[in-house]
Amino acid sequence: MSEIRHRVIKVGDLEMRVAEAGEGPLVLLLHGFPECWYSWRHQLQALAEAGFHAVAPNQRGYPGTGGPDAVDEYTMLHLVGDAVGLIAACGERSATVIGHDWGAPVAWHTALLRPDLVRGIAALSVPHIRRGPTPTVAALRERFGEDYYQVYFQRPGVEAEFEADLTRTFRLLLTGLAGENDLTLPPGGGGFLDLWRDPETLPDWVSDADVKAFADEFAGSGFTGPLNWYRNLDRNWALTAAWHDAPITPPALMLAGELDPTVSRFDPVRLERSMRAYIPNLQGLEMVPGAGHWLQQERPDLVNARLVDFVTSTSQ
Repeated sequence: MSEIRHRVIKVGDLEMRVAEAGEGPLVLLLHGFPECWYSWRHQLQALAEAGFHAVAPNQRGYPGTGGPDAVDEYTMLHLVGDAVGLIAACGERSATVIGHDWGAPVAWHTALLRPDLVRGIAALSVPHIRRGPTPTVAALRERFGEDYYQVYFQRPGVEAEFEADLTRTFRLLLTGLAGENDLTLPPGGGGFLDLWRDPETLPDWVSDADVKAFADEFAGSGFTGPLNWYRNLDRNWALTAAWHDAPITPPALMLAGELDPTVSRFDPVRLERSMRAYIPNLQGLEMVPGAGHWLQQERPDLVNARLVDFVTSTSQ
């Protein structure tokens, strides 16, 4: 198996911690919330063995990389800027950019804002959603209510529930989001983690060692930086006005678990049709039966095969 190496790369004002494997054309692997490079452990090795240089950073605000204190320095323009800077810092002029969860919108927007640098874009879990006519948080509040998780994350101090017991936090998140869920907080003033109960046993795809790896990454770093990504939803809406209805032109691929709550509310046929209206080179949208939110961890063999094929086709 290919060795996963770790180093720190200077990217703008950040000292970005990255995990990497292999040599060849560059592939960026962008994690979601609340994750880190470890989510891509299976793909780092598979892409390396297929002849690529796979790089998975801990992104802005995340463990080992950190970031500024100001909330408004976690906008989509900052996150895309980090990805663009990382491509250059790796000594490359282009990359295939792959993102999961929050990393998917960063990948979509990197392809939207800098198509000259993106050979292809693959997104896991989160599709490209057309920019709406009203600010994002107001739209979410109107559609889903005050207790929808992305609205809840706007509140000061919600970090505390994630930070109280890191092992419990990641056991709940990894097992809970693997099935279809309503991401509206339970009644009675509970928190996000109260959506699930701590399982007696873990599913086959995640071990106690995996849970510990995530908990160890976040020990001492806190959740303010990661939550600041959500706290810029309205600011992102305003900053991206110039790209309203602009097409994403690089080749693209979308993969999602059938039980993933971020996409399970969509009709797949209608979703693909709406995506193709703005992504003319969409090569496919695949919904994986029985899989949940953590697709690249739950179904590593399938995801590895799809990504290696896609990255190979975009690197020729």
